[in-house]
Amino acid sequence: MAYDADVIVIGAGLAGLAATAELVDAGRTVILLDQEPEQSIGGQAHWSFGGLFFVDSPEQRRLRIKDSHALALQDWLGTAAFDRPEDHWPRQWAEAYVDFAAGEKRSWLHRQGVRFFPVVGWAERGGYDANGHGNSVPRFHITWGTGPGLVAPFERRVRAGVARGLVQLRFRHRVTGLARSAGSVDTVTGEVLEPSGIERGQASSRTVTGAFELKAQAVIVTSGGIGGDHDLVRANWPERLGTPPERMVSGVPAHVDGRMLGIAEDAGAHLINRDRMWHYTEGIQNWNPIWANHGIRILPGPSSLWLDARGNRLPVPLFPGFDTLGTLEHIMSTGYDYTWF
Repeated sequence: MAYDADVIVIGAGLAGLAATAELVDAGRTVILLDQEPEQSIGGQAHWSFGGLFFVDSPEQRRLRIKDSHALALQDWLGTAAFDRPEDHWPRQWAEAYVDFAAGEKRSWLHRQGVRFFPVVGWAERGGYDANGHGNSVPRFHITWGTGPGLVAPFERRVRAGVARGLVQLRFRHRVTGLARSAGSVDTVTGEVLEPSGIERGQASSRTVTGAFELKAQAVIVTSGGIGGDHDLVRANWPERLGTPPERMVSGVPAHVDGRMLGIAEDAGAHLINRDRMWHYTEGIQNWNPIWANHGIRILPGPSSLWLDARGNRLPVPLFPGFDTLGTLEHIMSTGYDYTWF
């Protein structure tokens, strides 16, 4: 069978760029697909704060923060609360990631030119007992240059792969199907969308100008976020949070639509934990929106006052940055889907 490449990677966000860069280092040929135009390379990581989870880092030690692999794993397990049969592999991944974060992760990124702000943040502090939700110590390391600074080295490695003839970048290629011809998924089909000169994050044209079919020995799906499709968010809303809000803001553009989840499932993928989603409760409408319904998160000062819709303080420990999902559960129990900050 003739293959178009060794591997097809679907999605040119940070995960897709990292996967492609590592494949290039292994000498593999890669076709990297994305439905958006080239100016949106890097995906949602570009818009992020670039915060990274490290354990017992030089930045922590300089600030006399005492961290350890054991403490980080305890915090992770207390937060994740793995309690379902399908949590076997998520737990294996969590343990591997804590190993990575306490080991080579920082030096690996540092060798690629990534640098970190010297003050370590304390995201998802928790405020519960030792085995409960949250980080026991600050572990949120902000990348110099925030999200764009984190995307840059991986984009640079991928473009070096293009120059070497190992990578083909195919933007405006929207995947519509995955298929098997030799036991495993090796065929990707889809539509070619017309070129678009819009700025990053803005809505691009969905006019179809052609079709494509590509084959590779392996297919990696690195696209699956659902935050741009509020109907899909509501369809997967956790039961413990009650009725989903009538109005939500979007931290991501509309093209983050979760299409690849259904496409992967149709091809035989086993989707788990659909209701384990993440929402920031300190969100407001962007005063200068880039995409429709553009929401941004407030980074609170040290004396924030947070009240529910009736003017009551949120209960301890539901402070800004402590437990966003616990806060969301409380807010939804009040009968209102907004708060005063």
